[in-house]
Amino acid sequence: MAWWNKVFGDSGQEGRVAYYDEGLALIAEDKIHEALTSFRLALKASPGDVVVLQQIAMAYTRIGMTEEAEKTYRHVLQKDPQAAGAHYGLAFLLVRSGREPEAVPHLRAFLENAPAGQEATEHISHARETLAGLTGEAGQAEQVERMESLDLGPDERS
Repeated sequence: MAWWNKVFGDSGQEGRVAYYDEGLALIAEDKIHEALTSFRLALKASPGDVVVLQQIAMAYTRIGMTEEAEKTYRHVLQKDPQAAGAHYGLAFLLVRSGREPEAVPHLRAFLENAPAGQEATEHISHARETLAGLTGEAGQAEQVERMESLDLGPDERS
């Protein structure tokens, strides 16, 4: 375990990585409370690390501590206003709590800085659909999705 390494001299960035990796492994095993402990130790080894803070916020969300999750996402956004994951997580917390108008700018910020790759595709689609539903732009979102699926260049979209 990472705490064992800490006792015997593992410190700094290596400690952060070990605790962080341990937290991810625990999340995969659905041991959320234990993962939170590991993420907190990772944060102690690397104070203010926005990646670790986002994992903490996600863990809080999974165990129903939504107020703490929201505070943590907002803390991440103070440190890194373009943190796509924090915008995404915060937006959906706001939607679930009935604060849809507050979610709109976070969904837009997520989509402006959305991560690339296959893993992100589902999240991007979900954010687009939710934003379209909240703003009444459903037809426009579907058109964008169709154009992207056809992989048309900007000149070919007219």
